[in-house]
Amino acid sequence: MCMERSVVTHDVVPRPINQVQHATGGVGASAFFNFSLYGDGSYTRGDLARDTLTIANATAEGFVFGCGRSNRGLFGGASGLVGLGRSSLSLVSQTSERFSGVFSYCLPSKAYDSSGSLTLGADYSVFRNETQLMFTRMVLNPRVRSFYMLNMTGMSVGGVGIAVASEGGVLIDSGTVITRLPPSVYKAVRGEFLRQFSAYPVAPGFSILDTCFNLTGYDEVEVPTLRMRFEGDVEVRVDVSGALYFVKRDASQVCLALASLAYEDDLGIIGNYQQKNLRVVYDTKQSVVGFAEETCSYS
Repeated sequence: MCMERSVVTHDVVPRPINQVQHATGGVGASAFFNFSLYGDGSYTRGDLARDTLTIANATAEGFVFGCGRSNRGLFGGASGLVGLGRSSLSLVSQTSERFSGVFSYCLPSKAYDSSGSLTLGADYSVFRNETQLMFTRMVLNPRVRSFYMLNMTGMSVGGVGIAVASEGGVLIDSGTVITRLPPSVYKAVRGEFLRQFSAYPVAPGFSILDTCFNLTGYDEVEVPTLRMRFEGDVEVRVDVSGALYFVKRDASQVCLALASLAYEDDLGIIGNYQQKNLRVVYDTKQSVVGFAEETCSYS
């Protein structure tokens, strides 16, 4: 059996309202919003306001944005969040006439000393993709209308296929880090990965990651290639940097960067860790999402 392997070597928390007034010369009509809850439990309370938004040489009059006065959760040191969802208040929706409801991003493989890219509009000539863009349709899930859902049909580990039945679709998300799979799918993926990665010693689990290894002392590691398949015969190769999560820098605890959902009918999520070095294009008017391989480091 020929196995695919790769070799590894050793969404708004804006500024306070007085700062926005100073920067823009004034704020238009505003209203208090009591609570905005994110999927990870983070939240913000504050004001909604309208103003003119300028991006490059494009402007959007009466743009609605939030000013968070009380913010709690996993926002880190971010000075703000950009809403890219399907709700009427997202950046994508409010600028759809100017940018045709199209945006894309490319996430780098390194967390530091490099940057990815975010584009608005349908000018695909600015991309640096190395493979052809392949599009799969969005599916509508009434439970989560503001999110982007796809019909995932399968996965493969080192060339060994695993069927996936994603009833209601899986959510593709740039904010969630680790991909979550239904328990039966995760069990199959984990089992095949362990079989192909059996030459390496195991290590304790970490947080939601339960499949970990001690790779200390290995100069090179052969990692089984992970692939995701979507409706329309669209196949996406997960970059090797998105297959393993290094808990410890000395490689004594390195984990398979996938996790199991609690229940079969929980909503599956494709996290940003598995989207590294991919150009991901969202066309909200055509209701499709496109994928192409691209080196996303713009350092």
